[in-house]
Amino acid sequence: MSNVKLPARDGAVHFTTEGGVANITFDRPEARNAMTWAMYERLHSICERLRDDRSVRVVRFQGTGGEAFVAGTDIAQFQAFKTGDDGVAYERGIDAGVALIESLPQPTVAVVQGWAIGGGLAIASACDFRIATPDSRFGVPIARTLGNCLSVANVARLLAAFGRPRVERLLLLAELIGAEEALASGFLLEVVPADGLEAAAQKLCSRLAALAPVTQQVSKDTLNRLLRHDLPVADDLIRRSYGSEDFHEGVRAFVAKRPPVWQGR
Repeated sequence: MSNVKLPARDGAVHFTTEGGVANITFDRPEARNAMTWAMYERLHSICERLRDDRSVRVVRFQGTGGEAFVAGTDIAQFQAFKTGDDGVAYERGIDAGVALIESLPQPTVAVVQGWAIGGGLAIASACDFRIATPDSRFGVPIARTLGNCLSVANVARLLAAFGRPRVERLLLLAELIGAEEALASGFLLEVVPADGLEAAAQKLCSRLAALAPVTQQVSKDTLNRLLRHDLPVADDLIRRSYGSEDFHEGVRAFVAKRPPVWQGR
């Protein structure tokens, strides 16, 4: 077994391997596992390592604390953003990291307990399978909180997972989707009680590890090529959103724990 950790002050990403299964755990429970830049960087490096590790047959992702898988990016970090180009750079970085998860040759499993919001939903959507507890919630409530936007690639993943009507609810109405609806839509493979989540995760990983890896790899790659085929460039939309007064107001309001006052500019 191997184990790598980050310093607690930056949040932690634990990485272990055992019996052909790699476990990636997001550990910042005091902030519902909201991702810091350091956590994103560590996740990126772990995925790069796994990409060429043929001893690993399955990769699973989970959060600690019981409240969240990942509740998005740590919003306080956005206070350093000055222009729309900062948003373009951020979304490109997120895209690169999520694409690494999506393109891992091994089957991937997101084990969700509680919130999977924003960047957490992006990570879960990039996985091949998702199981969750009944209290799990999925969403991107940026129309209520920050006033920013998603990249085209992340919107495409959500469309593939949920369909346009639900994605409009996620993005335009800032609604959250519950576990039962996510199960009915096909986004979740299974909903299990919290005390049975670990057993269900182990069972699914064992099933995946017993199947033909080359078939799994080429099937994943085929699906990913279809998803990414001919995606339009939308840096202008990202720049408009992150460069808006509303975005900066959203960040200030979130940090101050008050409702934002939107101006539409």
